[in-house]
Amino acid sequence: QVQLVESGGGLVQAGGSLRLSCAASGRTFSSYSMGWFRRAPGKEREFVAAIRWSGGSTRYADSVKGRFTISRDNAKNTVYLQMNSLKPEDTAVYYCAADPNPRELVPTSRAREYEYWGQGTQVTVSS
Repeated sequence: QVQLVESGGGLVQAGGSLRLSCAASGRTFSSYSMGWFRRAPGKEREFVAAIRWSGGSTRYADSVKGRFTISRDNAKNTVYLQMNSLKPEDTAVYYCAADPNPRELVPTSRAREYEYWGQGTQVTVSS
């Protein structure tokens, strides 16, 4: 059974930084893609960033390029999302997700391709 557990959310002032973690267990993830998505109040879920576990290729939403960095630690089976220069519009619940059958070398941004999801962690950026 795949388990994804997010941590690292919290309250931060605009311009600040947070690092989210996603601890993955239950499978061997070497062939997976791992993604971060977010849902802001009153808005639809949106893609943030993703990484292929093997090879480390990445994809970012335009809204976070240059500010967020996704990475993974193979030894710890953990994926990170380093978020810098945070803005109030980054306020959302952030979800980690796993795609067990990635079809492309670059990880997908399509939520329907991600089969497993964590419970989410709240990020609040104050102005």
